[in-house]
Amino acid sequence: MLVTGSNLSESSNAVLLAEQRRLLYATVGVHPCHALDIHKSGNPENYLTNLEKLALKGKNEGTVRAFGEIGMDYARLHYAPADIQKKYFIAQLDIAERLELPLFLHSRDCADDFADILIPRLPKLPRRGVVHSFTGTVDEMLLLVSHGFSIGINGCSLKTEENLEVVKAIPLDKILLETDAPWCEIRPTHASTKLLRSLTSPEMIPDLPTALKKEKFRKGSMVKGRCEPCAISMVAAVVAALKSISVGELCDIVWKNSVEMFGFDEHL
Repeated sequence: MLVTGSNLSESSNAVLLAEQRRLLYATVGVHPCHALDIHKSGNPENYLTNLEKLALKGKNEGTVRAFGEIGMDYARLHYAPADIQKKYFIAQLDIAERLELPLFLHSRDCADDFADILIPRLPKLPRRGVVHSFTGTVDEMLLLVSHGFSIGINGCSLKTEENLEVVKAIPLDKILLETDAPWCEIRPTHASTKLLRSLTSPEMIPDLPTALKKEKFRKGSMVKGRCEPCAISMVAAVVAALKSISVGELCDIVWKNSVEMFGFDEHL
């Protein structure tokens, strides 16, 4: 699993988890909704320097496999205004050029500004990366793919019929799957749920553990109302059905894509 950093503190904790557990890796970065953390730190330059040091140390030790989550989010400007998001997206891309790690990117309702900032820098970002939790249009997806980026699909990417059409159009060698746990689950109101209910092949139907209220949690169960990492099987089932291939075929393709991007230990 990739444990995602959203600010300097969370990134430090993500790296610590990766150091302690063999099957975990970390990302380091400041999410656009946390951009004010940098701005209000009292010393933004020092904050960014420490972020880069953490990422570089993790890269050298093998625990950090991507730089992010960075980007912009105009759907949630109450967390950070657009100008602040832009400023620190640009500042973190400066760091990314020195780190030479794949990017873990966030783009929500800001496609034009996102592309205008990112695309001119691509000659200095050869590792490219993934635009995760993608909810944009087919045209927005195709632009990113044409520049070498992969597209991350989770429950939020599968809400509407329009979302499903976008997923159908993503080249298989550019798809990554994710849960974004504990968020972005597939909900009963989503178009993807209707598709899941239409599946008849046992191989395509995900078998998830029982979900219990957190007060009644027991080992081996899911927590009711929380997206769990195992729910990636639901995302896989939907994407496989949209692509008219088996879940097994899709998993092989996505695993290959993931290993090539993040350098996971394939023998595991």
